[in-house]
Amino acid sequence: MFHRSSQGKYWIFLSEDDVEQKRYQANQKFRNKILESGKTAVSESKLLERHEEDVIFRHYEKRLVDFCNAFKPVMPKSVVGTAIMYFRRFYLNNSSMEYHPRIIMLTCAYLSCKVDEFNVSSTQFVGNLLQETPAGQEMVLEQILEYELLLIQQLNFHLVVHNPYRPMEGLLIDLKTRFPTLENPESLRKNADDFLTQAAMTDAGLLFPPSQIALTAILNSASRAGLSMESYLTECLQLKEDKETLSKMYDSMRRMKTLLKKYELPKPENVNACKKKLERIHAEFSSTSNKRKRGYEEEGHVAKEPRLTEEEWTDEDLL
Repeated sequence: MFHRSSQGKYWIFLSEDDVEQKRYQANQKFRNKILESGKTAVSESKLLERHEEDVIFRHYEKRLVDFCNAFKPVMPKSVVGTAIMYFRRFYLNNSSMEYHPRIIMLTCAYLSCKVDEFNVSSTQFVGNLLQETPAGQEMVLEQILEYELLLIQQLNFHLVVHNPYRPMEGLLIDLKTRFPTLENPESLRKNADDFLTQAAMTDAGLLFPPSQIALTAILNSASRAGLSMESYLTECLQLKEDKETLSKMYDSMRRMKTLLKKYELPKPENVNACKKKLERIHAEFSSTSNKRKRGYEEEGHVAKEPRLTEEEWTDEDLL
């Protein structure tokens, strides 16, 4: 089922280099757009470098996760995973210099609630912006709704996300029924869940099928507990004679673990410096793209006039 899905066909990439190349191209596309816009005295030094966009992305991805984890009522893991994946997919082809992550992250969370049928009203959703007044929450909701179609378009209308949580449940059931050597498969759950949480903050979901991520989480948990699962792979999953598949699986697992080990949040001082630069970019250059991103038609006809600009609310309003 996964391999026939839009995710399997269009959103799984061969290597980390392929993913990075797309992000680099998105950065260059916006830089070229600004430099070719005819604005006088545009200096490239005012624009974010690729590594600075990564600092911005990781900061706001963490804010997205924090927002989802603090959400009331409790947001299911699959909804959180879908929101994160939307966020990652969006910024594969777009620059944070053109679309501010502060509103895109909320739009991703809002859309994931709808797609994964987590039934909260729009009022309930923005009610989780605890630092905002009711009037402010209404204005933020208006922005989310203005960006929603843009987000869907940039995701190429591929809205179903296959997360690794369901495959992990299937593997735990399989361990209980077909692998009696392991006395208590449930003991693997916590560390496996932690692994999936960490994996969601990396490009693992853009590089590996969800079943492979789930299996790696289980095996990593078993390894940390000092348990051998090799016979499960060779006997229960029937990979004893298929050494090529087994070798590729182990290689993918090593790559996945390396991704998790390499991941680190940016330092606060780097975040602050990049955020100041980003805000200056949006203040100075946003007029070149406001029409399209805020609900205007390309020809210039107003579809909906925004009452609140991004600069009028801050990160502190998110929680």
